[in-house]
Amino acid sequence: MPQPPSSNAGGFLVAVGVLVGAGVGLLLGQATPGALIGLAAGSLAAVLVWQRDRRR
Repeated sequence: MPQPPSSNAGGFLVAVGVLVGAGVGLLLGQATPGALIGLAAGSLAAVLVWQRDRRR
């Protein structure tokens, strides 16, 4: 029986978004808003990966 194609994981993008956002925010003196912006950007990227994966 053929194996279905493996799915891509977008959780890594969320984690990296939070960490990078917090790091940039820390440099600017606003770690929490940076982390929240990173969370939003990572979540958006994860949703885009999920949508692309669904189309395959």
